[in-house]
Amino acid sequence: MNGEAPLMLSVSGMRGLVGRSLTPPVVATYAAAFGSWLVQSTETKKPHVVLGRDSRPSGQMFEMAAAAGLASVGCRVTRLGVLSTPGVSIMAGHHNAQGGMVITASHNPIIWNGIKALRHDGVAPPADQAGQIIERYKQNDLDYVDVESLQPSDEDLTGVKVHVDRILPHIDVAAIRSAKLKAVVDSVCGAGGNEARVLLEALGVELIHMYPEPTGLFPHTPEPTRENLTELCAEVTKHGAAIGFAQDPDADRLAVVDEQGRYIGEEYTLALCAMHLLGTGDTVVANLSTSRMVDDIAARVGASVVRTAVGEANVAAGMEASSATIGGEGNGGIIWPKVCGVRDSLVGMALMLEMLTKCGKPISELVSTTPAYAIVKDKADVSQSLLDQIGPTLKKKYADQNVDAQDGVRIDWPDRWVHVRPSNTEPIIRIIVEATNEDEARSLVDEVRGTLGLA
Repeated sequence: MNGEAPLMLSVSGMRGLVGRSLTPPVVATYAAAFGSWLVQSTETKKPHVVLGRDSRPSGQMFEMAAAAGLASVGCRVTRLGVLSTPGVSIMAGHHNAQGGMVITASHNPIIWNGIKALRHDGVAPPADQAGQIIERYKQNDLDYVDVESLQPSDEDLTGVKVHVDRILPHIDVAAIRSAKLKAVVDSVCGAGGNEARVLLEALGVELIHMYPEPTGLFPHTPEPTRENLTELCAEVTKHGAAIGFAQDPDADRLAVVDEQGRYIGEEYTLALCAMHLLGTGDTVVANLSTSRMVDDIAARVGASVVRTAVGEANVAAGMEASSATIGGEGNGGIIWPKVCGVRDSLVGMALMLEMLTKCGKPISELVSTTPAYAIVKDKADVSQSLLDQIGPTLKKKYADQNVDAQDGVRIDWPDRWVHVRPSNTEPIIRIIVEATNEDEARSLVDEVRGTLGLA
């Protein structure tokens, strides 16, 4: 991997720097590797693949390259245009396709783009299958077809409607409409603006829409974190809205702002949706980097929590294995199996609006009923040699604590935890700490950095 222009290959797909590590030939080759894998794994000579993209300026170029790569190995391609990642997932099922592909770099800045592959069930391939696709790509193990086996492509631009129509039957639309709520949504000029608008119109919610145009020219850093959403917070207060929502560019993540214009954040997305849905005997699945809030909420109602490695595919696999009611990640990703098997910001919006309607309490009051923790998320550039030493170093340092090594290293104490792992999407390590207050959390971050020689 070139340190200056990394090409990331992981369970989260492929990401690279546009025009440097990520070029049309790279995309075409990866798409051909995925298509070849589909032919083998589905035992279908002419797999049908739906292909969508987020709104980045490089997206159309890479969509054309991916379509060519897929076609070159015998796939029939249906182009979906600009559509959210969950929208593409749902369209895979809508078309009874063998697979799906999204041209997206999620929350990464505009200089990045990438590919997320989906199986026939709309779920990202788990680690073992992702590894098979990556190996085909690296080995150039591509099953190109002759001209007689090439398949025609087509286009279907109904994904917005199909996505919203998949959600509405599972939500009390009449109750939300009667509540006459007002919401501010920041779609960051990404792929999810049209879907958010159509959903909230169907729910009778008055919408103040920030940056709905899918230009891909992000008006602020696109990751939906506190420092990037000050404008959203101000707009919620200005318009007297009941809630504010922030999507990321491919609309699979959702951050929340309360009615007082305070950033609640991404960690509360799963917590609040779990609070709304969980009952006795239910299961919620979350990754190792997700807040303990879900454990507390589950314990109240007699539900259970299953923890998985980070990565949407890992959470989805854990949900399938445990027949979970809901799952997700602390980055604002909600997976609701009733709708689809990937993270979906529209699902988060619908569930939280329904929750506001049913309980009759403002979002700030709902937040105040959950135990308060401070979570600090840090990251650091590391060399490969240090990367190899992270596990052994931390296991030795914290040998007396509860250590989970299924994804990097997570160490648990009764009142705090730290998770250190290599990123699936950037050439960095992530250090996530949760404690009873921010000072304690930052102190543990500093301790871990010092242990690893990163201070």
